[in-house]
Amino acid sequence: MRVAEVVGRVLYEHGARCVFGVVGSGNFHVTNALVAAGARFVAAAHEGGAASMADGYARTSGTVGLLSVHQGPGVTNALTGLTEAAKSRTPMVVLAPEATAPRSNFFIDLPGLAASVGAEFHRVRATHAAEDAGAAYRAAARGATVVLGLPLEVQGAAVEPWSGPLPVVASAPAVEPQVEPLLAALRAARRPVFIAGRGARAAREPLTRLADACGVLLAVSAAAKGLFAGNPWYLDVAGGFATPLAAELVGTADLVVAWGSTLNMWTTRHGELIPPTAVVVQVDHDPAAFGVNRPVDLTVAGEVTAVAEAVLDRLDAGATGVSGWRTPELAQRIRDHGRWRTVPYRDESDESTIDPRTLSAALDDLLPAARTVVVDSGNFMGYPSMWLDVPDVAGFCFTQAFQSVGLGLASALGAAVARPDRLTVAAVGDGGFVMSATELVTAVRLALPLLVVIYDDAAYGAEVHHFGPDGHPLETVTFPDTDLAAIARGYGCDGVTVRTVDDLGPVSEWLAGSRARPLVVDAKVCAARGSWWLEEAFRGH
Repeated sequence: MRVAEVVGRVLYEHGARCVFGVVGSGNFHVTNALVAAGARFVAAAHEGGAASMADGYARTSGTVGLLSVHQGPGVTNALTGLTEAAKSRTPMVVLAPEATAPRSNFFIDLPGLAASVGAEFHRVRATHAAEDAGAAYRAAARGATVVLGLPLEVQGAAVEPWSGPLPVVASAPAVEPQVEPLLAALRAARRPVFIAGRGARAAREPLTRLADACGVLLAVSAAAKGLFAGNPWYLDVAGGFATPLAAELVGTADLVVAWGSTLNMWTTRHGELIPPTAVVVQVDHDPAAFGVNRPVDLTVAGEVTAVAEAVLDRLDAGATGVSGWRTPELAQRIRDHGRWRTVPYRDESDESTIDPRTLSAALDDLLPAARTVVVDSGNFMGYPSMWLDVPDVAGFCFTQAFQSVGLGLASALGAAVARPDRLTVAAVGDGGFVMSATELVTAVRLALPLLVVIYDDAAYGAEVHHFGPDGHPLETVTFPDTDLAAIARGYGCDGVTVRTVDDLGPVSEWLAGSRARPLVVDAKVCAARGSWWLEEAFRGH
């Protein structure tokens, strides 16, 4: 048996069931070993797309994603998607063949590259192949993006056949979280708010019970949208995407507890959302995350679920509903004004373009409730993020940690592989679509239910609205109107151009049919002004 075969088998035995990539000579054997063990291989058109697919798959499935690439340029082609995954703490293993001879034209400093983007680096040794591959998978399962170096000369080395069992790895003894200061803060608060972030995505149940016990309102960062879907005290996303009501209520809180959220500038509106008089508590399993974006008054180290349950265990009957924050009147306000769709606006649609709010609201009415919404980066992104409801936290994939345009389409393909039982909706701008359109080949090949909605303003809208008001020339960031639906049809998708709500008829027909081919909607959206969240961000700058 060769080392490459051992690595493939060990990763499969640890739980790897799907691997995305582009196969070359350096990753041919390890990829085939995974397939032989029972894993599914999804071939992408480009390594950049493969990286985002693995990222989207991991976020949506809640399991470790696998990416397999060629040495050298295969790794560098995947680098932007890998960086997004690392900054998002996506559980992912990158199988990275390694030309270790510095004189090789394929040589790159893999450990340095991984460190530069915040990923862990592990390397497989011929004498410890099973141990090294297993350690990389377990590190990813704990919430890291791991680059697993596979030296070319090591992959082909002959070793004793491996057939298991997996090594027993002693887990660290559980440490009881110190929650007394948090408990005291909850008892003293009269207007408490929880803001749950990426690190709280698995903690809906204990956080909801704790919020009910203490009379807390619930909000999330954009990365955890959908976590409290259906809860009557759910304010949806805090920060730049927040509704006026959510901003008002968070802005009057006397206690804000951040669960698995670092309260970055987007979640706090550049620090202006949370009142200076509020007590701010941060709960995170990683002490290095404490205070990285703003000062906090209290910190609690521990997994979010464990901390919430520890607080619940210590609550006495007198703490129930202590805040008085939850009143029938407030519940009615949240029902009436807690979603952007309920906020009045002037429809700016004209004869040739559709208001993105009107488009998004109409789509929300058309789409089935069982959906996964994946949002690319750009001026448009607040509209699908906030106007399209999602059923739960797994129904929303937000590729914004690195703020790279062009990752949404491929991330949506990974999400669709993870959840073929749901309709996957990729919301992208025209710039991001053109960057990533090559992966429509993969979308057609997979024949998964996929709706791609292009918010097409014929520009890089963020730059237009950032620099245009100051009189700067915009020729470098504006483009001729292009028939993107025709481009999609050329790849084998169905395509439709939308300029009015009435043009959405073919979308209804597609939804009612087999959905065997992806549908791409080229929505020509109004471009007269920047989105509300972008204006807020520019004020922060």
